[in-house]
Amino acid sequence: MLYAITDIETTGGNPVREKITEIAIYVFDGYEIVDQLVTLVNPEKYIPAQIQQLTGITNEMVKDAPKFYEIARRIVELTDNCTFVAHNVTFDYNFVRAEFKALGYDFQRPYLCTVKLSRKLLPGFPSYSLGILSANLNIEIKDRHRASGDALATVELFKRLQTEAGGSDMADIELAEILKGLHQNLDKNLLKTLPEETGVYYFMDENHLPLYIGKSINIRKRVYSHFSNKSVKSAEIKSNTCFIDFELTGSELVALLYEAAEVKHHKPMYNKQLRRTAFSWGLYSYDDKMGYINLELRRNTSKSGIPFILFANKKEAENFLHKQIEKYSLCQNLCSIYKSSNGCFHYQIGMCNGACVGKESPEMYNRRVAKLIEATSIPDGNYFILDAGRNAGEKSIVKIESGMYKGFGYIDMACVGNMDDLHESIVNQEDNKDVRSIISSFITRKKYEKLLYY
Repeated sequence: MLYAITDIETTGGNPVREKITEIAIYVFDGYEIVDQLVTLVNPEKYIPAQIQQLTGITNEMVKDAPKFYEIARRIVELTDNCTFVAHNVTFDYNFVRAEFKALGYDFQRPYLCTVKLSRKLLPGFPSYSLGILSANLNIEIKDRHRASGDALATVELFKRLQTEAGGSDMADIELAEILKGLHQNLDKNLLKTLPEETGVYYFMDENHLPLYIGKSINIRKRVYSHFSNKSVKSAEIKSNTCFIDFELTGSELVALLYEAAEVKHHKPMYNKQLRRTAFSWGLYSYDDKMGYINLELRRNTSKSGIPFILFANKKEAENFLHKQIEKYSLCQNLCSIYKSSNGCFHYQIGMCNGACVGKESPEMYNRRVAKLIEATSIPDGNYFILDAGRNAGEKSIVKIESGMYKGFGYIDMACVGNMDDLHESIVNQEDNKDVRSIISSFITRKKYEKLLYY
């Protein structure tokens, strides 16, 4: 077993916006270091003063250093057939992946976190930061907060962890909670190789029939979340899952549309009982006994009905509704924001026309609510929604015709401008209220790359 024990320094904490300034990779075979790469990296952007102070890496030092693309091939070759190891591995691994993604390459390796392993194998320490853990274990760190010094300390820590593990598989130790209670037919090695990409995943029984179908922008992380959940239903799914399959989609929008179609087609038993969705809240409408259209935010469950717009969380939903109340002069009472028999707060300060106390007719008030609902519906017309594909060379496409959903597909980037190719790439799908809510939510919040009209 080979381990690529890694540490990086960066211009900041966000892998989407920031860049790597130094990287150290030591290939460890379980006994000794057999290969390595240690280099400063030109981040092609300014290193903030506080980061310079922390790491000691200045803009002058990286000016003539290689850019990431110049060392990318070496990193791929060096880490091939290795498990990626780091202290708080999510930070280092996500940064490396982001750098490769900017180059159009999908870098994926199995990985281990020495923080998680230390908590399991070396319990009782006051902190599991590399500095404090090393001090307690008498591991010397030369050049703290430099990639080489921290990576070498992590190598020594990993040796201690191997000793404590007593020959057990390190990945099994890290995933101990997830591996408990698995069905005997489920290949645990499959769990370790699940992709960290966007798509649809399937939990299947012994007859390869779907028990549950879900969607995630990180399939591995979502599956681990299911299998570490302590709820009764999650435990049932885990114990009955004999096989796991997945379909990569690239686009979150396509993943949601595909998930909706697959659930409707297969009708898995646990999708009815354990709803998981990227959109946990929705905005719903109903008519009250006076004829006014009321709006209400509710959790998006199988019993909630069909919302006309969906949201990732409650805060996003509340922010949206408050803005629409002001934009369309809607009543807080009728939007379930402020309940009072004397009229809503906006009526008291002159911002509501009085629907809450019967001063504005249902007909007048409902016109404005209808405008809001129309504005958050799928726009009329003929167009394709272009979004990320499954790899750097393609795009996903969703087809809308006369305001109706027709299906989705994939197309080579070189053919995006050819309308005939776009139409031929579409796999026809059913139009229904569920998919319309999904599409309208993405269009309203512009969560796509481009609209291409035809």
